[in-house]
Amino acid sequence: MAIDAFILILAMLAVGYGFARCKVLPESAADVLNRVVLYLCLPASVLLYLPRLHPEWRLAGPILIPWLLALIVWLLFMRLEKLLCWRQDEYAALLLCVILGNTAFIGYPMVRALLGETALGYAVIYDQFGSFLLLSTVGLYICARYSGGAAPGPMVIVRRVLRFPPALALVAGLTVMPADPPGWIAHALQSLADAMLPMVMLAVGFSLRFHLPGNELRLLGVGLLFKLILMPIMAWGLALAFGLTGDILSVTVLESAMPAMITAAVLAIAHNLAPRLAAALVGYGILLALVTLPVWNAVLR
Repeated sequence: MAIDAFILILAMLAVGYGFARCKVLPESAADVLNRVVLYLCLPASVLLYLPRLHPEWRLAGPILIPWLLALIVWLLFMRLEKLLCWRQDEYAALLLCVILGNTAFIGYPMVRALLGETALGYAVIYDQFGSFLLLSTVGLYICARYSGGAAPGPMVIVRRVLRFPPALALVAGLTVMPADPPGWIAHALQSLADAMLPMVMLAVGFSLRFHLPGNELRLLGVGLLFKLILMPIMAWGLALAFGLTGDILSVTVLESAMPAMITAAVLAIAHNLAPRLAAALVGYGILLALVTLPVWNAVLR
């Protein structure tokens, strides 16, 4: 990992956390920052890096592996739920926060810091075709299934996808966006993409929460074990089975090792699915991932 990027990540996390404790910014600050990243920085990254990829069969790996991981984890959790007597809301929160990783907001900056800009296109593929579509389908189903609501229909899912700015950028990146755009466009996109890391880490630091009752610590440990250690191991095995090597293998494993998706925790909290546990999986997961991700990168290399 580039030491300057690592220092910037830690500094912005600390500044964001300090802002929240000192009430320097309003409570809505993190939401505003996240929306700027969602509507500007993420689409810019997609438009900048996706067209540089050349279509090849190896891209099936980062597209299919997130779905295979979700299936494997779901099957394992079905057994653990009965064995460890989890409540239904705990089971749903764990499932959401483990199968859905923060492969965009944290994934893009971390992949760029660990592997460089040339690997970011693979991260876009993993995130958009894997994590985002999982969130829009499986994630919504889990929330509806375990909160007593109705399962989302196809039109609900389609509308959700069409309202997601990075998904629209994905379509443009696959169709009309050239790999080598005019200089002023490339410069503007690069500036927005560069702004993502400090803005995301500032928002994450502002949102970090660590309060958790003692009776949920075991569940937290299970979730973090799966998310940060076991899922990357499984992803590595699947990547080798797909014949992946080099950056595409490293990105696939690193993206699978990202901490829990903040949006997944928000969904769990909104549906009253073990809200404290969901928030803790995000908070502790982000801090631990700052250690585990560089370790995974070193092992992969």
